[in-house]
Amino acid sequence: MKFKSQVLVVTLSGKSLNSPKRKVLFLPIVIMKINPKEALQSLAATDSPFQTLFEHGTLSAEIYKPEKVDLQQPHTRDEVYVIISGTGEFLNDAVRTNFGPGDFLFVPAGVAHRFENFTEDFSTWVLFYGPEGGEGGIVK
Repeated sequence: MKFKSQVLVVTLSGKSLNSPKRKVLFLPIVIMKINPKEALQSLAATDSPFQTLFEHGTLSAEIYKPEKVDLQQPHTRDEVYVIISGTGEFLNDAVRTNFGPGDFLFVPAGVAHRFENFTEDFSTWVLFYGPEGGEGGIVK
């Protein structure tokens, strides 16, 4: 049996960008598009330095913008940061590195980490994924 489905691109503000009709063997799909400007506007309306914007399976996507000090604690799942704006230093266990826009930072589950000496415009995407305790294994 074939189901009629639409591929729908939706922005954080709920605006549809397109909706081409396709015949597929799967149930309807929604592809999420989030841009930094809309995400930061949504975050500004909260009293928190982070906001979850999207979840699918084990994936959770957030926006994070700490003010002056990063107070986060180790997390129970593996995580990836993709820097949106700003510069600073990232402490990942005992390893310190500089970061800037577009940089990709990986943190295994349970590892202490934080952003330090960051500029006022610093913000980042945060992607949590995988099982509690992390996926383990060797990072390549």
